[in-house]
Amino acid sequence: MENGGMEQQTIQEEEKQQQEPQKSSFLSDVAEILETVFVSIFVVILLFAYVVRPVTVDGDSMRETLHDKDRLLMSDLLYTPKYGDIVIVNNTHSYLYDEDGNLVEGNGLPQEKRLIKRIIATGGQEINIDFATGEVTVDGEVLDEPYIRELTANQEDGFASYPVTVPEGYYFVMGDNRNNSTDSRSQFVGFVPRDAILGKAIFRISPDDFGSIYKNMK
Repeated sequence: MENGGMEQQTIQEEEKQQQEPQKSSFLSDVAEILETVFVSIFVVILLFAYVVRPVTVDGDSMRETLHDKDRLLMSDLLYTPKYGDIVIVNNTHSYLYDEDGNLVEGNGLPQEKRLIKRIIATGGQEINIDFATGEVTVDGEVLDEPYIRELTANQEDGFASYPVTVPEGYYFVMGDNRNNSTDSRSQFVGFVPRDAILGKAIFRISPDDFGSIYKNMK
């Protein structure tokens, strides 16, 4: 009987020893999963805080490329603005030439707004707009603009006449819905300085229209 009891005790100890590594392995697996989840969440938070950020279109100034309430992702990581980019602009001030050709700072739109527009010309380039034909010319070359809704007919009140030369470090922006857009043609926008460009719109994430916003660029 004594031997039988010792054998039973030995078996129980062996089973216990087998269960302990299994329990330890399970806890280790759970810890690894939790670590992966927390790291993933942290990466996503960093991604949206410093790399890409969501923005929502307000208005129809970028039709037919963008529509009111479209949801976009914007990025400013290592970004250098260039022609054709759709950008988000912090419109707290406007910059225009005075009668002597000096660049002067004015007020932005009466209600502080962030604009979403397309870059048409960059610093040092000369932009001309023929409001009779609707053609936009940059450095003597008529732009091929498949992205616009209609030809450019409205002059607005920012510049008395064209052509104008964009100052270095500034940008000339316009909406794709040319005749329903407050943009660089307006006294409330004018030339846009680099530090007023918050980032480039890179992707549309609206549930009913998901994908690239640059399909109409040549």
